[in-house]
Amino acid sequence: MKTIRTYNNIAAKGINTFPQEQYQVSADVAEPTAILLRSHKLHKEIIPKSVLAIARAGAGVNNIPVRDYTKQGIVVFNTPGANANAVKELVLAGLLLSSRGISQSMSYVDSLANETDPHALHKKVEAGKKQYGGAELEGKTLGVVGLGAIGAKVANLALSLGMNVIGYDPKLSVEAAWRLSSKVSRAENLNSLLARSDYVTLHVPVVEATKGFMNEETFSAIKSGAKLINLARGELVEEAAVIQALDTGKLDAYVADFPSKALIAHEKAILFPHLGASTVEAEENCAVMGAKQLIDFLDNGNIVNSVNFPTISMERTSGYRITFANDNVPKVLGSVLNLLADLNINVLDMVNKSRDDIAYTILDIEPEPNDELLAAIANIEHVFHVRKV
Repeated sequence: MKTIRTYNNIAAKGINTFPQEQYQVSADVAEPTAILLRSHKLHKEIIPKSVLAIARAGAGVNNIPVRDYTKQGIVVFNTPGANANAVKELVLAGLLLSSRGISQSMSYVDSLANETDPHALHKKVEAGKKQYGGAELEGKTLGVVGLGAIGAKVANLALSLGMNVIGYDPKLSVEAAWRLSSKVSRAENLNSLLARSDYVTLHVPVVEATKGFMNEETFSAIKSGAKLINLARGELVEEAAVIQALDTGKLDAYVADFPSKALIAHEKAILFPHLGASTVEAEENCAVMGAKQLIDFLDNGNIVNSVNFPTISMERTSGYRITFANDNVPKVLGSVLNLLADLNINVLDMVNKSRDDIAYTILDIEPEPNDELLAAIANIEHVFHVRKV
């Protein structure tokens, strides 16, 4: 019986994805085989040595100490794209909110709650609407920074609204490129996109290279009067710089779901709680996707959508399966194969992949592996994790 510890409120559809006859899923599991969570922070948690994998039901993994877990051989998964439609629709709301004075006009209407005379109310409503004249999205240019699962959906949606779309993503994958309309123009660099866009929306992860990349320097390149939408991560934008850009008029509006005291006080900031994935559908999609990835890894050793291990999979046919992880240095795989040959063990199938400093191998062998064999592989230099699957 494999055991899964959950944190946060995981959608029932995700929990029910685990086969009940093979998996026990609970928040109270003492020695879990894997962990499924949403936003719970693990940085100060001491997790049991039994944990083989962690799945984050969402895209960001800043609540997980990935580097520390990698050294322990723990595979960390996320669920990119599972909440893409929910975020895309919220970006649309951000575009409209920043263009039409919707929230400000609603506040104005609320201020008329004590007006009892219907004629006077109508007169004030009609007079007040003149303050909130806005602009249409059609014909305007949207700059999309990051063209992954969410960015591609946003770009395609904007095209359907009659907008011109410019995209920038120096790490655009082939898979992501297939999702994009051919009508999306490609910016050679970030400053080129910023200078040409009436609206800019951010869809990149928080890594060292992107922390605070929207700063005083990049704001100096942005088209005067542009509107910035950040539903990705607050850390992507330097707060002092965005406030200065709003104050000077360089930015006309900042839409974000990462409020702070300083931003809340600014009249040009349109803020709400972190709602990107807060739909029933997105929470279910993320939970199911995370569960399926854990099941495939625990049952077959396959890895899909890991943030620290290579993508690798092999169909199961016959024999018995072993997986092992090692430092990505020469001769380790050869040493394992030589060990198997010396023991007269026939290899039926094999796949090996690497990612940065990590290499990972799936091996199907003819005889059932015993503890002695697993220990022998584990004792090979640079191997740090071995498992019979």
